Amino acid sequence: MQQCCLQENQIQATNFKDIAIELWEVKQFENDTLAISPIKKSVAAESVKPITQQTQSLKNVTAEIKVYTEQDHIEKATDLTAELYEKFKAAILNLIDGIEVKPQKFYIAFKKGKNVTDIAILKKSLKLFINVKAGLLDDPKKLAQDVSNIGHWGNGDYQVQVEDDKDLEYIMSLVKQAIQ
Repeated sequence: MQQCCLQENQIQATNFKDIAIELWEVKQFENDTLAISPIKKSVAAESVKPITQQTQSLKNVTAEIKVYTEQDHIEKATDLTAELYEKFKAAILNLIDGIEVKPQKFYIAFKKGKNVTDIAILKKSLKLFINVKAGLLDDPKKLAQDVSNIGHWGNGDYQVQVEDDKDLEYIMSLVKQAIQ
């Protein structure tokens, strides 16, 4: 019983919308099998700010923590690029049920258990990073660039830079290869 209550308190401790901490549950079974699953924040999660404003040291810590939003990324784009992002986002979310959108510092991650693709929103274009190992992407049109040996923001070994939606369907066929 105590363990149940402790788990509930731990879950509540991370259930704030503006704190960048994820909680994962790990279960080990008798046959040494592990089950690892994220514990989701509730949709009605509160802000941590009222609690942290009580002492100066807590104020200092929360001032350093930044939770990124899609809007943070969209704000640096032109209206056309923001519209292009929305088209690609909708297409990615339509590939399979359960894809999560997770804004990060330099890109927006689209996850289905792991990152499937990431989008970096630039002023006049998008960079899509496809989470497929180098040499394994079936790309007959050669639109994706192998970035496995150069530094880049997103996950995956392939990058596609887009300025319009003319190859949207084809690019989605590439992204779909990252879904397992």
